[in-house]
Amino acid sequence: MRRLAGLLVVPLLLLSTAACGDSGSDSAQMKNGVPAITKGAKFGETPTLSTGKGTPPKELKVVTISEGDGPALKKGDIAQVNYLGQVWDGKEPFDQSFGKDKPFDVTVGEGQVIKGWDQGLLGKKVGSRLELVIPPDLGYGDQGSGEKIKPNATLVFVVDIVKGTSIPASATGKEVPQADAALPKVGTNTDGKEVSVTVPKDSAPPAKLVSNYVLEGDGAAVKDTDSVVVKFHGKTWKDDKTFESTYATGTSVTWPLAELQVKGLKDGIVGKKTGSRILLVIPPDQGFADKEQGTIPANSTLVFSLDILAVV
Repeated sequence: MRRLAGLLVVPLLLLSTAACGDSGSDSAQMKNGVPAITKGAKFGETPTLSTGKGTPPKELKVVTISEGDGPALKKGDIAQVNYLGQVWDGKEPFDQSFGKDKPFDVTVGEGQVIKGWDQGLLGKKVGSRLELVIPPDLGYGDQGSGEKIKPNATLVFVVDIVKGTSIPASATGKEVPQADAALPKVGTNTDGKEVSVTVPKDSAPPAKLVSNYVLEGDGAAVKDTDSVVVKFHGKTWKDDKTFESTYATGTSVTWPLAELQVKGLKDGIVGKKTGSRILLVIPPDQGFADKEQGTIPANSTLVFSLDILAVV
């Protein structure tokens, strides 16, 4: 399975929002030392940015255009945001989510987006509109990204924080007996640490999908149109070998189920209650079939302990 976490998690440091570089005096082109929003200045409106003037800041600069009255975002929260991104000296956006079907989901402070976003969103209130000016070392550095973001580009983002969801460390709920000796056994700890998965040595893998409660939560049943926040420990049945564990790294991932390509994962999650831990055993025809996927051999039966932590 392709890893769903992004960059390695790094220690967070909220940088000062004091003006850096050539802030100069405000003009129609600049305001508060950052490129001015020339149209759509209110929260929820699609903004238009002017081109940056002078030397861009060398440190992260965060300007609160308007402050919301929601809770402040914490490390590990899932923020749903709308954004527009433009390079400092650019005249048009390189990307935006405004006007699309739904906001963009981002896990705050866990290295799944560029560092400037991780640091700039932390501590900001839901309902706020921010403008972020991100220097290259907190953006895409000397590599750039695609044709529109050149190496060592300073990035400017307008970000609306539409929603924030606090994510528990672990599934909780009523423990369900694991009575079938022919199926893997899953740990029931709720401390947020690694959850054990033990594959039986003398049993053949089931030919059909298995989706069983280990801890049964009391949240709403997951729908196939939901985006779910999960932690998981994934193994291959044949060798009882871990191919990925987000418990081990203390991170969660968000899966929009409508876009999930592994049929067994989607089918095994839909209908289960939010807040639960489930055992999934996915036969090859509902997994990756005859295709090798990273360290997962072709025709593998996949075994998951999976916590359904939230729906966003």
